[in-house]
Amino acid sequence: MINIVLFGKPGAGKGTQAEFLKVKYNLTHLSTGDIFRYNIKNDTDLGKLAKTFMDKGDLVPDEVTIKMLQSEVDKNPNSAGFLFDGFPRTIAQAEALDAFLQTKNQSITATVALEADDTILVKRILDRGKTSGRPDDQDEEKIRNRYIEYNQKTAPLMDFYQKQGKFHVVNGIGSIAEVTERLNQVFDQLK
Repeated sequence: MINIVLFGKPGAGKGTQAEFLKVKYNLTHLSTGDIFRYNIKNDTDLGKLAKTFMDKGDLVPDEVTIKMLQSEVDKNPNSAGFLFDGFPRTIAQAEALDAFLQTKNQSITATVALEADDTILVKRILDRGKTSGRPDDQDEEKIRNRYIEYNQKTAPLMDFYQKQGKFHVVNGIGSIAEVTERLNQVFDQLK
């Protein structure tokens, strides 16, 4: 079983690449954004709880997020592995994920970061914003603020995984096929 954490700033191509990776390596893709939206839309207990924080403009606490992920992992007992997208974002979340996976006799196999220049990513997101309908994809200042938050929260997490020898960087610039091939080279070494 392989469990991969996929990192990358907004616009780096995580969602696009996750679609290819989950099929090729038979992984279950767990996107925290998708999980939040599902739980809120379906009015689950965890969705209601998350919404109480979100309605106040607060971040959803780690324990609620990890419970949602645990539920998704438990729903997929026959998975060949998991592709975590959007989680963990902090060292505390990484430690909580490690503790949970240990209860399943599993661990994070590797973390893979899609790296790209901010200027290119901003252009990608602004282009995506023309069709995504997301207001945060249409405002350059909000996009750059997301990058600041990513750098502040995720940089320590990269160090956390580097110390474990589990951190890999992939150039996220190029055609979708070129980036997919670079990711495949990293994934093939992990098997």
